[in-house]
Amino acid sequence: MRQMRTYLFFISLLISGTILSQEEDKTVAARDTLPPAEKYGLRLGIDINRIIRTAINDDYSGFEIIGDYRFYKDFYIAAEIGNESLVRDEENINVEGSGTYGRFGIDYNSYDNWYGMQNSVYAGLRYGFSSFDQTLSDYRVFTGTDFFPDEIRTDERKSNGLTAGWVELVLGLKVETLKNLYLGANISIRRLVNEKDPEGFENLFIPGFGRTNDFSLFGVGYNYSISYLIPFVKKKR
Repeated sequence: MRQMRTYLFFISLLISGTILSQEEDKTVAARDTLPPAEKYGLRLGIDINRIIRTAINDDYSGFEIIGDYRFYKDFYIAAEIGNESLVRDEENINVEGSGTYGRFGIDYNSYDNWYGMQNSVYAGLRYGFSSFDQTLSDYRVFTGTDFFPDEIRTDERKSNGLTAGWVELVLGLKVETLKNLYLGANISIRRLVNEKDPEGFENLFIPGFGRTNDFSLFGVGYNYSISYLIPFVKKKR
């Protein structure tokens, strides 16, 4: 886990350094020409964070495809689609949640780009939903008395066809490091709207949303991404 945090820290430094470097380059000389046409198209990529986490954490596996489409000036249609599996092996319970999810919404780019730049510092809204299974492998039954010890049961119970929905606020950035190639990072605050619990126990992990608990309907997520822009048209700003 420490290796992953170190890796993600250096990615953040790289993205921030790229923005500063690009801004310094744009101050070298003023231009008298009209601003260049800006590219409109489909940007597709993957979440690096999930790939790294899958490689270093035996209890987790996941993969996510990200995409956005610029449809009007600073506005983008955005989506993330993926699958996740997480085993929560805790003191009193061992349960695995696995399934697919999608998040769809819109992003607004608030960054005022310099000449020729197409970076993004954005805020967005998403609606997310997930279809998943929960498998309860073992759990502890409390007897409530000192005369009989707590009982650990290992009869596996699987609940299929569970669903959940949530809304989220996303804050992030995307930086063009090479022509049409972008590095990105974001953080999201999520609020669970609805969920279908398995029979006899509660969801402990919802793919696409994250860990859940009894104390709050909120969750937090983040990703580090690499994506490529496929330009369709160019328009004057």
